[in-house]
Amino acid sequence: MKPLYVIKIGGNVIDDPENLKSFLSDFSALKGDKILIHGGGKIATKLSRDLGIKAKLIEGRRVTDGETLKVVTMVYGGLINKNIIAALQNDQCNAIGLTGADGNFIRAKKRPLVEVYSEEKGAKINIDYGFVGDLDDTSVDSEALYKLLEAGFTPVFSAITHDGKGQLLNTNADTIASVLAVSMAKFYETSLIYCFEKAGVLMDVEDESSLIRSIDPPYYHELKRQGIINEGMIPKLDNAFEAIKQGLKEVCIGKSDSLSLLNEHNFGTRLTK
Repeated sequence: MKPLYVIKIGGNVIDDPENLKSFLSDFSALKGDKILIHGGGKIATKLSRDLGIKAKLIEGRRVTDGETLKVVTMVYGGLINKNIIAALQNDQCNAIGLTGADGNFIRAKKRPLVEVYSEEKGAKINIDYGFVGDLDDTSVDSEALYKLLEAGFTPVFSAITHDGKGQLLNTNADTIASVLAVSMAKFYETSLIYCFEKAGVLMDVEDESSLIRSIDPPYYHELKRQGIINEGMIPKLDNAFEAIKQGLKEVCIGKSDSLSLLNEHNFGTRLTK
């Protein structure tokens, strides 16, 4: 099978124009088929503030209400997405900007009420996350996406999906990248790449030179036992290894400004079977 890179970038890349420009140049230079998934950044937060829309939190959990959905759709699916597309076209990468609603590529389900314990109320309460979409293994139309790739396009997805009933939904970009990559594994030898602010998984989070180049499941369990990998990284790596079980070749985690090393198999940390 041909290789496919599914690459996700976050707000730390998008918020830095020079970093984003450099990343997109490296992305364009990657050989083979590729898909880019991006979230938002500080732009949506600033625009919401300028419009007088306050962030809505329930028990510390962010909610996407109707007004917030309008802003993130405009910013993620419009401003950010189309600027990325224009930059990629300048780099001779024939990209096409999409939300999950376009072509019915990604259909989500509105998150149901979630029951949590409230310390303030001393009882369980139901949280409505608003217009947030969750994905499952049937969410991505992989055959249609395969045809788009084979036609020579490079899809660029913002973190907006839909429910098939006319409703747009705000969806976690990491989740979109993982579910989409797994769905494409039947057509391609698929690698999932997460670009974030660190060089990869580090033995010492304060020391960028302590990069761990490769982790398989036994080594991962040992790193957790030693407390080297803990807290926020555990859910990310748990999800990554689960995706590998479902057919991915590998998952890589590293810095956006190191993407050019991907073809040299020298990018960040590689998670393998």
